[in-house]
Amino acid sequence: MDSLESFNRSLFLTLNGREDTPAWLISTAVVVGDFLIYLVPVILAWIWLTGGFRQRNLALKTFAVVMLAVGVNQLIALVWQHARPFVLGLGHAWIEHQPDSSFPSDHVTVLSGVGLTLLLGGAAGLAGFMLVCTVLVAWARVFLGVHFPLDMLGAVCVSGVTLALVTPLWHRFGALLTNASETLYRRVFAWPISNGWMPR
Repeated sequence: MDSLESFNRSLFLTLNGREDTPAWLISTAVVVGDFLIYLVPVILAWIWLTGGFRQRNLALKTFAVVMLAVGVNQLIALVWQHARPFVLGLGHAWIEHQPDSSFPSDHVTVLSGVGLTLLLGGAAGLAGFMLVCTVLVAWARVFLGVHFPLDMLGAVCVSGVTLALVTPLWHRFGALLTNASETLYRRVFAWPISNGWMPR
């Protein structure tokens, strides 16, 4: 365990931005690390609004995987606290962050959960885009000094395990949940749907 933690810290120091890092690279990392996560609701909404039943089913499954995975992260943080690099005085922190547990990364859990679920759901193009975003955000969060590299690996593991747990349940209950969600959607947005402003 000590050797793994030593490797984790050493790799962090290699990837973390230094004092002589160009300002443009810091700014790019901030945009990537803080804002790419907001693509998730946009993409899920787009899948829902432009797709049929199968795509909506996939969007809901992806949402379920992500929410459960984030919940698992919270449980991990309750039973095992892992200090962030700046709490330990390691490297440079280029953005402000709460000194809560670093393991695993919520950002990468969400993005990898979306990417893996879409990939196994047959949406290869969107999945590839989201997995590229996952890698970029993982780099940025370490570069900016708020996560260790193994926080990212842990995040991908959490999302993968969560997807494996949700998938058999979704085979049994996913269609039922999607039908109920479509009914609710059509009632809530009945007026814009009837006027042709939103798809049915």
